[in-house]
Amino acid sequence: MKLLPNNKIIKDRAELPMIALTLPIIFETFFRVLVSSIDTIMISSYSQHAVAAVGLISQYIFFIHILFNVICIGTSIVLSQYLGAKREKESCQVAQASAVMVFFVAIALACIVLLGGKTLLAQYSIEPEVKQFAWEYFAIFGGIGTLFSAFSLLQGTILRSYGYSRDSMYISIIANIINVIGNAFSLYGFFGLPVLGVPGVAASSVLAHLVACILLTIRIKKRPDVHFPLRGLRKVPSTIYKTILKIGIPTAGENMAYNVAQIVIMAMVSTLGTWAMSSMVYAQTIARFVFVVAMSIGNAVQIKTGYFVGAKRPEAAYKRVFRYQAVGTAISVSFILLLNLLKGPIISLFTSIPEIASLTSSLLLISIFIETGRSLNLITIPALKGAGDIKFPVVYGLFSMWVFMVLGAYILGFRLEYGLLGVWFAIGLDEILRGIVMVFRWKSKKWMTKALV
Repeated sequence: MKLLPNNKIIKDRAELPMIALTLPIIFETFFRVLVSSIDTIMISSYSQHAVAAVGLISQYIFFIHILFNVICIGTSIVLSQYLGAKREKESCQVAQASAVMVFFVAIALACIVLLGGKTLLAQYSIEPEVKQFAWEYFAIFGGIGTLFSAFSLLQGTILRSYGYSRDSMYISIIANIINVIGNAFSLYGFFGLPVLGVPGVAASSVLAHLVACILLTIRIKKRPDVHFPLRGLRKVPSTIYKTILKIGIPTAGENMAYNVAQIVIMAMVSTLGTWAMSSMVYAQTIARFVFVVAMSIGNAVQIKTGYFVGAKRPEAAYKRVFRYQAVGTAISVSFILLLNLLKGPIISLFTSIPEIASLTSSLLLISIFIETGRSLNLITIPALKGAGDIKFPVVYGLFSMWVFMVLGAYILGFRLEYGLLGVWFAIGLDEILRGIVMVFRWKSKKWMTKALV
């Protein structure tokens, strides 16, 4: 897989092969999941206090990234439609507006972290060593590194929206490799270097994002059709800012609500005991490698749909999304069926306790039901949003995840006493019902009236 030549211009983005968008996103996402797992293993080998500290701060880093996603998601959807319409001036203004917003949000968040981080951590009843590790990680990565993290996220979004997802993939892989190497030097002190511990791990992450920013800037400048100038920032009309936030805020809010719902469910499961919690974590970890494909297809579908809608070709989008749904669902179901055939050896990599292994095995069987619905959601919802249909999937999603998933988990798992299996089935109920509703929404063609350009 080679980068497109620097002078190569994508003339008709609506006709860009779907696989050219999707494959790089799949590889990038798989690699990110893999590196995240390696990071956890490396830190755990250094200190359990460090694991606890990084785990604590990761929750706040996640919410910081959600704030940046407000801008990046809105940018991707609006930019895709303008590119499909071949409106270069507005495409340029979208990129400029997003850069301005990311800059000010990043500076504000960095100040909040650096000035208020210690006060926040003082509210936790944790061991002094954990608190110190947490502050070091928070100040360096969440404070100093926020600007680099935000801009690398935005630059990757812009390149993918222009159709250059391979550029983003290669640079992401390079940055992640730098992160792992930096962690190794920080934690193990190779070649007689001092062991830097958690501050070194945080600094490695900052360095990786800084390198990503530099490389992404170089790639953007070498793409003649990617317009991202710093001149003329004051001339960007306020309507561009409003459109980006109009799209980004509800979408990011939905993502946050879903993760809060997952936290509530985990709190419920914690009352069932350690075995139940461990089984759920193992099942989620294994299943993550299944839905990465559908999620990556969904990201590409969102961009592709934006191209078609911007080009005033909604019927082409209508037909192709059904094809993408079929392919994505077939891949997800095939993967989860394969995992069920091989689940014995796979589960043994995580645990040797028979009771946990048996429960995890049952969860993976129910996951066939879950992943069928999840693949529909991960592909159809981005298609709707890419077309500008934001309100319906967000509002229905909030209703479904809290009624069918959270309330359903409580009723099936605790009132009817099906335990963790009942909770898992409720998660599947939400996914499958929401997926069916979203498919019917797409079939209704009501999204065709929601175009942004």
